[in-house]
Amino acid sequence: MAERYDLVVRAERVLIDGEFRPATVATADGVIVAIADLDASFDAAETVTLPDDQVLIPGIVDTHVHVNEPGRTDWEGFASATRAAAAGGVTTIIDMPLNSIPPTTTVEALELKREAAAPQASVDVGFWGGAIPSSLGSLKAVHDAGAFGFKAFLSPSGVDEFPHLETEQLFAAALEIAEFGGLLIVHAEDPAVLEKSESHGGTDYLDFVSSRPDLAEEDAIAHVIEAVRSTGVRAHILHLSSARALPQIEAAKAEGLPITVETCPHYLSFSAEGIPDGGTQFKCCPPIRDAGNRELLWQALESGLIDIVASDHSPSTKELKFAHGGDFELAWGGISGLQLSFSAVWTGAKARGIALETVVEWMSAKTARFAGLSQKGRIEVGADADLVAFAPDAAFTASADALLHKNKVSAFDGSELTGLVAVTWLAGVPVYTSGESADAPASTPTGRLLARV
Repeated sequence: MAERYDLVVRAERVLIDGEFRPATVATADGVIVAIADLDASFDAAETVTLPDDQVLIPGIVDTHVHVNEPGRTDWEGFASATRAAAAGGVTTIIDMPLNSIPPTTTVEALELKREAAAPQASVDVGFWGGAIPSSLGSLKAVHDAGAFGFKAFLSPSGVDEFPHLETEQLFAAALEIAEFGGLLIVHAEDPAVLEKSESHGGTDYLDFVSSRPDLAEEDAIAHVIEAVRSTGVRAHILHLSSARALPQIEAAKAEGLPITVETCPHYLSFSAEGIPDGGTQFKCCPPIRDAGNRELLWQALESGLIDIVASDHSPSTKELKFAHGGDFELAWGGISGLQLSFSAVWTGAKARGIALETVVEWMSAKTARFAGLSQKGRIEVGADADLVAFAPDAAFTASADALLHKNKVSAFDGSELTGLVAVTWLAGVPVYTSGESADAPASTPTGRLLARV
């Protein structure tokens, strides 16, 4: 008897080995088991043929997401965050160790995260651990429990329960993590520079940018590079916003140091010149800088100097985001962008003549490799059947009210974007279909909990 498959998807354009070609993809038990010609015959429980305006790509892997549950679930939560992820073509997220309470700095806290996520996740979820002063010396236990690596802040994080590391503590964390072959990921802003540039508040966006100057990133990244050089730790620079830091990153990579770098959709989409005074929906740290800086980030992505793009989805309540009448000093700093991140980056890339397959490489294949997720990020026999039917030429106006995030706040509200997700499959099971509203009942969660292997 011929083998029966769970799902078969046919499309004129399927992204395989970095190129689009006609193909049929067959899945069984959550895995891609065959890739054949477009007209190949398969006996399947479900067969889907994509229309000519849609392409089939692997699910996006977002390695920088703040879900905030438990403890601050009114900001976001695993149910809402993972539904929003699926709507944006994201099939895997790795959750940051803050702003939940408790932060993920112990094995016990990691287990609390898993218990919260397990019954609610619509996509696959992994977890970062945290390196804070009190957790130094006990990081290996969290590593052995499956955390993907350890996040450290070099300046105040914005929440009291996740204090930053002083320079000596950064080196201690780097040495400890290097000893067990782990990964250190760093929010790199230097507190001494920030203190000298301290803002006195107000609604002027350019004043806010001046309070977090390029030098803060440059100096902090220099500390990270020296920590890598002295300990051999593998390190990752989170959410790079300043192009002025690129030369030292380039030199460190040329030296052979194990350093990777990410930037984010908001740094690639917006510029300081276009942000209105009082527009605290755009506040993030480090900040969105000028248009010339933005273009240098794009160039660094194209050259491979910047390795990946991740959302840094960092939501809060509307009350916190719009606190005190648009005062940038007092409003919560974070961009809520998980659902729109892939479309936003594709919109900017398309305008610059960058191919869709390159964007998928930045946000799926490379992010999967960065996190060590060998089953993710590609359409290939043996890989997880995490697939997205995507209409790359479909234009739409982003609306915060239509997003599946818990709090309807987004810097992308009103943006003209290109590229719509039609269907998202996780392990061969549909977890999002275009047209679902923010008020639609959630489907039965099918996301799995991931651990570092």
